[in-house]
Amino acid sequence: MTYPESVRYLYSLGNELRSAKFGLEGISRLLRGMGDPQRDCRCIHVAGTNGKGSTCAFIESALRVAGYRTGLYTSPHLAEPTERIRINGAPVSREMFADAFDHVHGVAEQMLRDEMLVTHPTYFETVTGMAFHLFRREEVDYVVLETGLGGRLDATNVVFPVMTAITPVDFDHEQFLGKTLEAIAGEKAGILKPGVPVVLSPQREQAAATILDRAAAIGARPVLTSGWQVTDLELNARGSRFRCAGSARLEIECPLAGEHQVTNALTAIGVLHELGVPGAAIEEGIRRTRWPGRLERVEEQPEVILDGAHNPSGARALAAYVNRFYRDRQTWLVLGAMRDKSAEELVGLLVPLAQQVILTAPSLPRAVRPEILLTMTDHPNVRVAPALSDALRMLEEVPVGDMVLITGSLFLVGEARALLAPAER
Repeated sequence: MTYPESVRYLYSLGNELRSAKFGLEGISRLLRGMGDPQRDCRCIHVAGTNGKGSTCAFIESALRVAGYRTGLYTSPHLAEPTERIRINGAPVSREMFADAFDHVHGVAEQMLRDEMLVTHPTYFETVTGMAFHLFRREEVDYVVLETGLGGRLDATNVVFPVMTAITPVDFDHEQFLGKTLEAIAGEKAGILKPGVPVVLSPQREQAAATILDRAAAIGARPVLTSGWQVTDLELNARGSRFRCAGSARLEIECPLAGEHQVTNALTAIGVLHELGVPGAAIEEGIRRTRWPGRLERVEEQPEVILDGAHNPSGARALAAYVNRFYRDRQTWLVLGAMRDKSAEELVGLLVPLAQQVILTAPSLPRAVRPEILLTMTDHPNVRVAPALSDALRMLEEVPVGDMVLITGSLFLVGEARALLAPAER
């Protein structure tokens, strides 16, 4: 198939979340039919609620600086599905993506005919198989692997990694992962493997206890990032600088904005140090990291910032950032949300940050209509835009000195990047 045909077929498999099959039997059978390419990959497996994508990006960048050939698998994408599979820092080409799809789809169709599969693999299972196929074919040295949802039953959990990491755990996807922090942490801890170290970000007490209990039960040595002491921390609107001392002494220049990125960088540092990556490569790798859609500045006058905060924890981190650096600036908020997210909490946390609010929706069927969001706030200066393009037209009146924040959904951020920063896609 061509690239557009492969993407259309993937979308025809159904909504990525609602069609998800939580369990490893289907993906395991598919990979066996493909010759188990995941067994040829040295994987670093990362789970968590927020920050796992940024953490993966830090790790991959530093491994590349250290001279390793890397594979990076993340989700969701912002603009194109090719972004999910990266070789040496670059998204795979459309041709590579289509070739990989043809390979996996062909194996799946044959297995269906042979009654070795009951149904075609889901969107996420198919792309996961494509990633492992390409990583083996391209002979990468390390694969940095982000879980899609949860961990224990996530399709990525077919690997036996060389290292695992769990970023901060919070409430999200409760309908799938459980209603308590302990239940959610238990799902995330499902990626732990016997004898494989786990680097653990600072956690809430209940989550930490659950993860550490699981680590002790299976013999996975915990590496706590609290063992690294941070000093001389300087935060600004564009990133941070700090020194950290633990098993090594490092001077870090972090290009990703927000205090929460210090936590993510420390998690990456813990992983990289355990792998034996030299300190100079860690420092340079973090300095070079790029991760679009996370407090990303796409215009300067007026300043336009995109952030993919889509759950309460992410919204709290975003609110802390705005309150720290933009308290004295007039803020315009463009907010859209998805139905599977805590839309009311997002509205409650983010709308008070702004003097002017535009409620809109990503161009997807499961987006919350802006009229519904409107019922969740009594903000005095709020308008409704049916689509992001309408919201952007409203922003033409923003004074140069004001700040615009587009947030609430990674899908909305992806649309905004396509319209505002097409050359950066």
